[in-house]
Amino acid sequence: MVSESALTSANWIDPPHNRSGFLRVSQLAPTEAISRGAEGSLGFARAESDLSQFTFKFDGAKVSLSDLIAETFTDAMLVLHRGSIVFERYEGAMAPTDLHLLMSISKSIVSTLCGILIGRGELHAEDVVPEHVDELAGTSWDECTVQQLLDMRTGTEWEYDRDEEDIFDVSGYRDHTRTDLPRGTASWIREIGKTHRHGGEFRYVSLVTDVLGWVLERAADAPLPKLISREIWSRIGAERDANIIVDALGFPVAEGGISATLRDVGRFGQMCLDLGKVRGADVVRSAWFEGLDQDRDELIGAFAHSPEFDARWPDAFYRNNWWIYSPDPLVYAGLGVYGQVLLIHEPSQSVVVKLSSQPAMEDPRTEALERAGLVAVCESLT
Repeated sequence: MVSESALTSANWIDPPHNRSGFLRVSQLAPTEAISRGAEGSLGFARAESDLSQFTFKFDGAKVSLSDLIAETFTDAMLVLHRGSIVFERYEGAMAPTDLHLLMSISKSIVSTLCGILIGRGELHAEDVVPEHVDELAGTSWDECTVQQLLDMRTGTEWEYDRDEEDIFDVSGYRDHTRTDLPRGTASWIREIGKTHRHGGEFRYVSLVTDVLGWVLERAADAPLPKLISREIWSRIGAERDANIIVDALGFPVAEGGISATLRDVGRFGQMCLDLGKVRGADVVRSAWFEGLDQDRDELIGAFAHSPEFDARWPDAFYRNNWWIYSPDPLVYAGLGVYGQVLLIHEPSQSVVVKLSSQPAMEDPRTEALERAGLVAVCESLT
């Protein structure tokens, strides 16, 4: 564990500093609170099982869950089965009350907010971006629909390796000292070009979800942190406020800036598994989750030639800011770099949350190992 004194606003996201930094985001970057509201938290029943020695096969070898946890730099892991905690583990310095950076699991939270607004008719999937954000008229977003933002099927000019790293500087994750990058997220959105038509193949572009967040703010006439609080966080029985990074000009980092506790991410995941219901009331209409396999053939084709395609999951695709591993039966996940996973496994009625601080932003073998292990855990609960 890196000492607190070694953490700075310039290095906290970089390994090995991220092991501490992901738990101290509000001390190292500008953030705004996502209030849990005044309602009491929703407790979990406990039906704990010793899964630590559970084993699964990966690349011809037998791997235990304990090995997976250690080898993938896990900070905390939670397994829910039919709403009850069957496994909860904290590693290193993380405690149950700590907020952990979720990276791109944030996208799945923001897309759920979008589903709420669509369900109420305040927004439509076929709306084009400038209908809601006047500043983007006459830009590369002119013909881009809300659904294309949700499905990452935009023609946005983007170099993954370079721009995914650059977004940390622009969006406020760390000190923005470079003069060759836009001053803030909104400027980058306005200035970025387009290399191909919107609505084509899947291409992962984090900035697209920042555009979606901007659209949601305008459609609902409120700042994104307040919207997430009002529509989601105050309604899932969260035990702690979450927070979200904002850039130097106050623009919220919808694509990856939310921090929350392990159990509260579990509560959000349980709401998704329960088709939008908490305490018998709709947070989001069930049609939002029931529609995750809509247009599956088209989306499978759009995903098939992407770098993220994995032949072990031939029917995988990306829909509404979720990675759909299997449409039937439905298994899907919110994923973030450095090892953040929220897995929804409908066949077993299970939810898994795994928060990590891995030494590589992305590593295909590690991601495949996590996916195999976490899905195997769920299948063992069926």
